[in-house]
Amino acid sequence: MVLLIQCEDQKGLVAKITAILLHHDYNIVSLREYVDQEKNRFYARFACQDNGTDFNAIAYNLKTVLPEGALLTINPNPEKNIAVLVTKEHHCLSDILIRHHFKTFQAQVVCVIGNHPDLKDLCDKFSVPFFFISTDKKTKEEFEQELIAKIDSYSVDYIVLAKFMRILSPVFVEKYPQKIINIHHSFLPAFIGANPYKRAFERGVKLIGATAHFVTNDLDEGPIIAQQTLPVNHAFTIQDTVNTGREIESAVLAKALNLIFQDKVFVYQNKTIVFDN
Repeated sequence: MVLLIQCEDQKGLVAKITAILLHHDYNIVSLREYVDQEKNRFYARFACQDNGTDFNAIAYNLKTVLPEGALLTINPNPEKNIAVLVTKEHHCLSDILIRHHFKTFQAQVVCVIGNHPDLKDLCDKFSVPFFFISTDKKTKEEFEQELIAKIDSYSVDYIVLAKFMRILSPVFVEKYPQKIINIHHSFLPAFIGANPYKRAFERGVKLIGATAHFVTNDLDEGPIIAQQTLPVNHAFTIQDTVNTGREIESAVLAKALNLIFQDKVFVYQNKTIVFDN
């Protein structure tokens, strides 16, 4: 069992929480906590040996000692279900499918949905359902309603945009708050929006990067989960820059997803608290 708590900070919170876990005969095997002193905000992740106790009883008792408005999540099942949205680029999807196949993610890829059919053969090789939803002769609303219907036909915990080269509407984003993860091909906040590698190449940057973040209604400005950079130099062509960037994209997205699947990421306003070790 993983217990996540986010609330206003108070003295003695850890003692109160651990006392209740002890009362329910839970053994704590891992504890991470952090206090944002500027915001007076407390974050904690407890990993406990599951003994089958009624989680509703634990949640009720915890709420009696936590500050008003506390956010409490008890996750007895660490494995998540994800839907992956794609366009034509295969590198991020390939990495996800390989990790899924060899069970190195704490997640199941329940389906892949593309607005082009190009990656169906790849999904077939891994026996993962692929659905092609065309954008032709459809409004944005009609296309997204088809997306929503297919996603909601599965029990999905997160939606992963693995180079899904479309901007989602506020209606879509608001339906899945803090559940949509995107990989952007730049070290945000630099080069927000389209063609970041081309703009980085033209600017002559010496570092290129990638950023995994939660999707919000502000383009490429959602809470950042993970980032990475690699050096480039004057000898790099635009294609060298793109190829290097794709390697970073796959690695950063995989790192971010592992953190999320292990319940190590908290979101508050437009920032994250990440227990990454």
